Amino acid sequence: MEPEPTFRLLQRARLKTLMRRTFLFILCGLVLYYAVALVYASKTIYKVRRNYAVILEDLGGDRRVVHEVGWHARLPFFTRIEQEVPLMNQELYLGGQPEAQRIMSQGNVALWTSSMLTYRITNLERWGIENKTPQALLQNDCDGIVLDVMQSRTVDELISGREKIKEEIYDALKKRPINAEGPTLEQKYGVEIVSFVLRDTRFGDKLAEASEEKKRRELIAEAENYAADLEASRTRKLYAAFSDSIRDVRRALDLDEQSDVHLFEFLNQQKWASAYEKNQQGQNTFVLNTGASTPSVVLPAPTEKGTTNVPHAKNPQPGLR
Repeated sequence: MEPEPTFRLLQRARLKTLMRRTFLFILCGLVLYYAVALVYASKTIYKVRRNYAVILEDLGGDRRVVHEVGWHARLPFFTRIEQEVPLMNQELYLGGQPEAQRIMSQGNVALWTSSMLTYRITNLERWGIENKTPQALLQNDCDGIVLDVMQSRTVDELISGREKIKEEIYDALKKRPINAEGPTLEQKYGVEIVSFVLRDTRFGDKLAEASEEKKRRELIAEAENYAADLEASRTRKLYAAFSDSIRDVRRALDLDEQSDVHLFEFLNQQKWASAYEKNQQGQNTFVLNTGASTPSVVLPAPTEKGTTNVPHAKNPQPGLR
């Protein structure tokens, strides 16, 4: 056989062997990958992270807590991981939502409020083994205590006494039994209440607008009452001063009660005379006082400095002064 065809046959055999080995290597890699993925997905080998714990359930129904940090193995199909529990601080919102919730205060006034409770799990046996769905149960009990305290307070206390209400709710969550002679939240769920805050407490939009309108009307009414009080006080002072002046005039002139009419006519004449003295430009008015009426005569403006043309009144009535 010639050397050239022999070389080609050897090359072809080597290439087939290489391709076969490469295929087998890739196939083994895929099988190994999917085997590891299957083991990891089924959590036959699982990892416990720091500040976490795992609750396992055995084939016989026994449940146990694994809290050692690191990798752990379990029997597949004979055990299962029931839940993974975080041990660090956790938050719990009123109504399960961070948004403000509608509540009714004492007096059936609607308010919007939101709060947040911070707690930490301290007893895994009680939390994860003695309670089914402990998160939901804790949510309901916590909401009940918070609403009991807040709905027993008036609107003014909830708005202006936030700090006092917050501390009262915190003490109730830590120390108050859920029911009479029953356990507290910490005893029932094996947790520690770390803190409680009221994030928001406000009126509804319509109630806020009505409150602002009421305040505006109260301010206007208060201003009007203050102005009326000032006017009344000034009137009382003027009346007192006028009464004192009349009393002094009567005492100085030794007048009796029958002279009151003439005294008031004189004071009225003096008033109009003062008005005449103040109005020196253009048309002037002078008052002639009688016992019956006070007719007025319009005088022209003065022609020269210090002189005034005064027309003679026709048929003057008797008693003019």
